[in-house]
Amino acid sequence: MSLTSREVFEPGGHVARRLDRYEARSEQIEMAEAVAAAIEGNEHLIVEAGTGVGKSFGYLVPAILSATAKANEEGKTRKIVVSTHTISLQEQLVTRDLPFLNSVLPIEFSAVLVKGRGNYLSLRRTQSAAAKSRTLFESEESTQLTRIREWSASSYDGSLSELEFRPLPQVWDEVRSEHGNCLGRKCPTYNDCFYYRARRRVWNADILVVNHALFFSDLALRREGASVLPDYDVAIFDEAHQLEDVAAAHLGMSITSGQFSYLFNKLYSDRTQKGLLLQHNLVEAQQLVARLRFLVDDLFGRIEDWREQHGGSNGRVRQLLNIENPVSTELHQLAVMLRTYAEKLSSEEQQLDLKSSADRLDILGTGLKSWLAQREEDAVYWIEFTGGRQRNIQLKSSPVDVGPRLRDELFGQVKSVILTSATLSVGQQDFSFFRKRIGLTKANELKLGSPFNYREQVRLVLADGMPDPSEDAARYEAAVCDRIKQHVLETDGGAFVLFTSYRMLKNCAQRLNSWFASQNLQLLCQGEGLNRSIMLEKFRKDGKAVLFGTETFWQGVDVPGDALQNVIITKLPFSVPDHPLLAARIERIREQGGNPFVEYQVPEAAIKLRQGFGRLIRSRSDSGQVVILDPRIRSKHYGRIFLESLPDCRREVVPLQS
Repeated sequence: MSLTSREVFEPGGHVARRLDRYEARSEQIEMAEAVAAAIEGNEHLIVEAGTGVGKSFGYLVPAILSATAKANEEGKTRKIVVSTHTISLQEQLVTRDLPFLNSVLPIEFSAVLVKGRGNYLSLRRTQSAAAKSRTLFESEESTQLTRIREWSASSYDGSLSELEFRPLPQVWDEVRSEHGNCLGRKCPTYNDCFYYRARRRVWNADILVVNHALFFSDLALRREGASVLPDYDVAIFDEAHQLEDVAAAHLGMSITSGQFSYLFNKLYSDRTQKGLLLQHNLVEAQQLVARLRFLVDDLFGRIEDWREQHGGSNGRVRQLLNIENPVSTELHQLAVMLRTYAEKLSSEEQQLDLKSSADRLDILGTGLKSWLAQREEDAVYWIEFTGGRQRNIQLKSSPVDVGPRLRDELFGQVKSVILTSATLSVGQQDFSFFRKRIGLTKANELKLGSPFNYREQVRLVLADGMPDPSEDAARYEAAVCDRIKQHVLETDGGAFVLFTSYRMLKNCAQRLNSWFASQNLQLLCQGEGLNRSIMLEKFRKDGKAVLFGTETFWQGVDVPGDALQNVIITKLPFSVPDHPLLAARIERIREQGGNPFVEYQVPEAAIKLRQGFGRLIRSRSDSGQVVILDPRIRSKHYGRIFLESLPDCRREVVPLQS
């Protein structure tokens, strides 16, 4: 008789026998049984599971049992992909959850973390780069190459994340594994190849752990007849509330001026006298690169001028630019020149270097032509600027509605798709908003509460007497600063203050910096040079610190224990309505006779608010308060939807203390 999820989780079961203080959770068992039924029945399933349910075990256990059971008479087993949005959850699955289950379940299974090919070192390319480093690199780059070579001799994984320093992009680009520059079985380092060793593990594994970005990159490649992942029977998405945005980003297009400069420097730099073309003394090709630099600068300069005149404040492109594009033609000419020369070479390795560069030239040329012609139907196009003095111009596009693509290429192709998160429903409604946004027309649904006692563990504070942020932003910002002082003192620090814009975060930090110093409380601000993981580590160690964060701190962040007792939400998290993609989505709903504020902006913001609220309680022993400073949650009719979306907890309306 085969093992069931209930037998794994029930009191006295396999997990309980390993953990001394284990408490069986009915919600977790119900989720696991629903996931198992969906996989067995080749059905799609949406599961909303509150904090503390144990979602990861709730889908991993039935996935493992299904993947290792005989699926049919031929003895084939199911291959299952598990996709997460954040690195922290991915690390939790790979380093904690899956090894634990491997130790307690009485069955053998294999699980691997799948990384994109470019994350792996190519031993052959590393040797080749070392041999020609004089014509490729300057001193700092050569030093990094030496360190990489030393590391490669002892590394088992050979992936970028295992390297103890972050190499310059131009160095890693010369040594990483890539499809167009690979000899395959003919390579002298094939048997030791890090990428093919990892690929063999991936193709043989039962459970593949990926991130959403890699998953949707693979989905886009499948349109072209290629893939990163092997074929799979089941896809499980944790943090599924991020699906629409990640899909939109990876099913769209991004061409930047920096990509051209980077590739041209790789081929030939007149300033440094380095580059691939110098190695082969291809003078005519060098001259063409110099000409292309001028043409690219001119083209992007004209695109920049067009944006200033016609692009509006958000850079949205609503018409063809009608700008002549000689760049794509000459990129293809250079690619032909490199391939023609490569064919004359006896060294297959040298041929690959040139052909790989030719492929990149063609891809850039085709992408630029496609963007300027706006070839993708039902897409929004826009122009962005990033960087300081050396401004990088980005040409972007994205599907206005990813639903049709996901319906046809994901839900219509994969036998069973499981979607789970703590935040998928809105208010007291079902999953209709989420389903509509991702194109899922038919699925089983399960909504599970949290085993935590929010009425005992959380005090929800609604600020009284606050000005409306939509009417007087400056007055509201000043009032927010007064409120931050009041509520931070209530818990003697230990607070996250969540903002919806970096501008407001910076302004409030400047106003309050001296006050925090007077209270002897450490203030940590996003955007001041520390990455998220270092900020969180400082916050945990201090115990009374106050952290100011924007969007990345609203979700995917865990600080269980006394270090976090207070979450202050400065404003309801409505998305900026002038972003080209959001504006296009709003227009589409309006064109179809709908109300975009009610149908899209409020539900989306309500889900984000629940994510922010969820930072506070991460275990049964956690307690504290969530403070919402935005008065619209009480004064506007839609505020009820936000309040109904939050867990049931004690509410207090609190005035500003003088």
